[in-house]
Amino acid sequence: MARRLLAELLGTGLLVAVVVGSGIAAQRLSPGDIGLQLLENSTATGAGLVALILAFGPVSGAHFNPVVTLADRLLGGMSSRDGIWYVAVQMIGACAGAMVANLMFDLPAVTVSTHLRSSSGLWLGEVVATFGLLTVILGLTRTGRTSAAPYAVGAYIAAAYWFTSSTSFANPAVTVGRTLTNTFAGIAPSSVPAFVTAQIVGAVLGIGVARLLHPKLDAADILLPHPDTAEETS
Repeated sequence: MARRLLAELLGTGLLVAVVVGSGIAAQRLSPGDIGLQLLENSTATGAGLVALILAFGPVSGAHFNPVVTLADRLLGGMSSRDGIWYVAVQMIGACAGAMVANLMFDLPAVTVSTHLRSSSGLWLGEVVATFGLLTVILGLTRTGRTSAAPYAVGAYIAAAYWFTSSTSFANPAVTVGRTLTNTFAGIAPSSVPAFVTAQIVGAVLGIGVARLLHPKLDAADILLPHPDTAEETS
């Protein structure tokens, strides 16, 4: 369990460092061109996510996201206690990742975002983004294509930056972490509750649809297997 938690801490931290760091770099490299900034940010995020899932997936399942952990718990793949620990380290890792990204670009470790993201369209965008993410993950794992999950998830998130109004946060931990940077990737703390609520709604819808499409969904089929758990039960 300690190894799994460390993997989730590091993976989530590095993911947020990629999101925030590439956002800051894009803002500096392409000032005044928001479209190009988004392209740079989304490309780095999608590629980074693929690499992180490949690196940490065999240890923890590479959730890096409380709603993925929620799906794992609801489908019986982990205990409530383990799920709480996963979410806790994901939140810590996300905040640490944002602070590291700030420091890399010579900013204060914490610069609380003032970027308000609050409208019904943005909230719907988060529902759609998170619904799609869970649909992709559960669809691949249930049909035995787990090896494709890192690439599919990275590609989906990169695409969802563009086709959703919210630029696809789709992750409560990442959302919280992004409050700590007043840069391109930031989100004001006051905008977080509605975003997280929308993400949970999207996740629940995604789990429900996955159950309808794949009635025999196995509990352990969340993204990547947990080798430690397999060893304990073998």
